[in-house]
Amino acid sequence: MGRKRGVMSPEFKEELAKELGFYDTVQKEGWGGIKAREAGSMTKRAIEMAEAYLAKEKNNR
Repeated sequence: MGRKRGVMSPEFKEELAKELGFYDTVQKEGWGGIKAREAGSMTKRAIEMAEAYLAKEKNNR
């Protein structure tokens, strides 16, 4: 079974890691070096951003 492709672009993941304060870990250890909690925080923040974007789009119709 092949490895799954990520949904988030590398640039977006880096932006989130910087915003959430653990980009230094990513730079030093790669994405495998982050904690599960940090990965969860990234996912949660990405969902929040997507929901805000969709709400804004809905209000602009």
